[in-house]
Amino acid sequence: MKILVTGGAGFIGSAVIRHIINNTNDSVVNVDKLTYAGNLESLASVSDNERYIFEQVDICNQVQLERVFTEHKPDAVMHLAAESHVDRSIDGPAAFIETNIVGTYTLLEVARKYWQQLDTEKQRSFRFHHISTDEVFGDLEGTDDLFTETTPYAPSSPYSASKASSDHLVRAWLRTYGLPTIITNCSNNYGPYHFPEKLIPLMILNALEGKPLPVYGKGNQIRDWLYVEDHARALYKVVTEGCVGETYNIGGHNEKQNIDVVKTICSLLEELAPNKPDGVSNYEDLITYVKDRPGHDLRYAIDASKIAKELDWTPEETFETGLRKTVQWYLDNQVWCQHVQDGSYQRERLGEGSLQNKGQQS
Repeated sequence: MKILVTGGAGFIGSAVIRHIINNTNDSVVNVDKLTYAGNLESLASVSDNERYIFEQVDICNQVQLERVFTEHKPDAVMHLAAESHVDRSIDGPAAFIETNIVGTYTLLEVARKYWQQLDTEKQRSFRFHHISTDEVFGDLEGTDDLFTETTPYAPSSPYSASKASSDHLVRAWLRTYGLPTIITNCSNNYGPYHFPEKLIPLMILNALEGKPLPVYGKGNQIRDWLYVEDHARALYKVVTEGCVGETYNIGGHNEKQNIDVVKTICSLLEELAPNKPDGVSNYEDLITYVKDRPGHDLRYAIDASKIAKELDWTPEETFETGLRKTVQWYLDNQVWCQHVQDGSYQRERLGEGSLQNKGQQS
């Protein structure tokens, strides 16, 4: 197969591409605008592979998308490109509306026109896989409740509202036009190459620098954590084996309070990075409680029994094994972290357009 992956330079997208290149015979066309969260250094290990092509294209640019589809003739689309940080959506929602809603609409229309001109056999095998989030469901009040594929949508933030809108568009393009779509909603991801504004990498890197570890409110918000490489395996399963029109929830079966996540990171750093910054006796001493953000959902939890039963997928990592791997990765990859923190990864961006000369991406 040739799979077109949007947002492939992002955290989850790069994990998907690394999984496909390293574990299958499929080829990948990576379509990414390279916003602040797009980092081609995350794909350095596969950028020389002949089955990998990069296209620096904004998914809102219909003309460039049409060129990409015409030139590369994908067999499937995995749509991950999105603005995804809740705090940023509160401060500036316009970019989330543009990318997550208008961008998804533009991609759907280009994919639909491309799909309609395929021969009958290729039309049947084509897939448009939309990757979404559990945040579209809002939050859970009960301690035992779980999000299922039929949980009503109740988004709380501009980010989750924009993702809910994109989910509805994808379902409408299936119902109205017959475009063969599939949707997945996943829980919080963590792992290597995670942009440092997110909770786990932020805590690791701040602790190593002796900076405060900011925790919203009391830190009692509960999230279901999924190791990113487990998520990549699940997404590939869905695009290759999932049923058209279905939705699959993907979760890690790891519900943790934010404060417990932070304390576990501190404990791991005590073991793995015992040489602390000056003035720091214990990493936990750096924990600082800050004002909670507006509309902060209290609890997310995924029921992933459908994908386990129908596609035989379950996570391989526990939270303990995945978090240890994650902390160790950040300790071992300080150059990548430094390039993200000082912005130098952005200075190596490519000019607008196609890049098929492998090896220049990093």
